[in-house]
Amino acid sequence: MKELLILSGKGGTGKTSIAGALAMLLPETVLADCDVDAADLHLLLSPQVREEHAFWSGVEAVIDPILCAGCGLCADLCEFHAIRMEEKAELKLFSCEGCGVCARFCPEHAIRLQEKQCGVWFRSDTEYGPMVHARLGIGEENSGKLVSLVKKRARELAEVEKASWLLVDGPPGIGCPVIASFSGADFVLLITEPTLAGLHDLQRVADLARHFKVSVGVCINKWDLHPGYSADIERLCREQGIPVLAKIPFDRAVVWAVVAAMPLPKHAPNSPAALAVYGLYEKIISLAQGN
Repeated sequence: MKELLILSGKGGTGKTSIAGALAMLLPETVLADCDVDAADLHLLLSPQVREEHAFWSGVEAVIDPILCAGCGLCADLCEFHAIRMEEKAELKLFSCEGCGVCARFCPEHAIRLQEKQCGVWFRSDTEYGPMVHARLGIGEENSGKLVSLVKKRARELAEVEKASWLLVDGPPGIGCPVIASFSGADFVLLITEPTLAGLHDLQRVADLARHFKVSVGVCINKWDLHPGYSADIERLCREQGIPVLAKIPFDRAVVWAVVAAMPLPKHAPNSPAALAVYGLYEKIISLAQGN
């Protein structure tokens, strides 16, 4: 089984549209949507949820109003201003960092720390293979841990299914969730766009892939919107020995495929962008075969 991770230096480059298209083309595939902060691969693949599980991570304070004497010591000690004092102490929503100072010093032992649910993860079926995906709760952190969990469950599922491919739609950026998504990847496809920001973000995520010693290839999306920056990206790739696997033209068919909630090759198989994606798919297959 080969694990293909799709990344971009930032959001909005078309990463998920290309991931959805490759999900349709690659054979015997298990899918993982690791963009847990803003998961949207499900919008293209219309998964049928088979299992739903809570994601627990971290702790937060819980105040027992019966035991609380309203002394205010917890509010005075809280560095995060997460407790407001009325007649009793009350926890402010989304403010507790789980440090435990309030619980440690409460004279009435009215505060305890409790593990909190930060989100949910799903095991679903799609027309193009089983899929593991997740949704992080509003304002919750620990997305790196959730990414690791999604990848672990997807890899287990891929082994059960004897899949040929594990296709991972990764998070944008270069932060903790992206670092978590690198684990076990055989190849990283970097999606970029012809802008100055796209060029800089590509450099950052390529450096990250180099640090983890993972092979990379580049796909320039909407390359013809600015051929000059596209040429700069190709020059950068040549200098650093990174293959440019595809240059996908701007194509309104991509937008209409998203509106129709379909992968591009299904919605508009003969569109210019779809034809470029077929070429990308063939190069990925060739690389997987060692050619």
